[in-house]
Amino acid sequence: MADFVPNIAKGRAAELYNRVKTADPATAALVIVALSATNLETDAVLRDKDTLADWLSGTTDEVTNAGYARKVLLAADLAALAPDDINDRMDIDIPDQTWTNVAAGSNWAKLVICYRPATASPDSAIIPLTAHDFAITPDGSNIVAQIDPTGFYRAA
Repeated sequence: MADFVPNIAKGRAAELYNRVKTADPATAALVIVALSATNLETDAVLRDKDTLADWLSGTTDEVTNAGYARKVLLAADLAALAPDDINDRMDIDIPDQTWTNVAAGSNWAKLVICYRPATASPDSAIIPLTAHDFAITPDGSNIVAQIDPTGFYRAA
């Protein structure tokens, strides 16, 4: 599960995931962004920021390693939203992600799963949904991220 949910996404993450799954709008996506360990702002500071642009406007930076690019998940990549009526909760998950041959450089500290409303959306329109600690020192090998075996977000 998420290490934290930004205030802007509390109560919204499952619905925004569902908008991507149902292609509403057609080019909506989840985007996975890796944050650098250098100058990373605290969770308390990041929690109050409302857009990806806000997250990256302070001292927090996206990683710049060769082999890294933001991951984009579209409707076909996601499972249908299904409430867990037995346990009275909503768990949502994403497939494991692999970055191939990521060069040394920026050490990674967090992965942020965001909602992007359209293909051309600027970072100022992208909403961070969850943040996950992900301490990695790239060395030229592949990086595989399994956010959490039970899902990246739970509403209970």
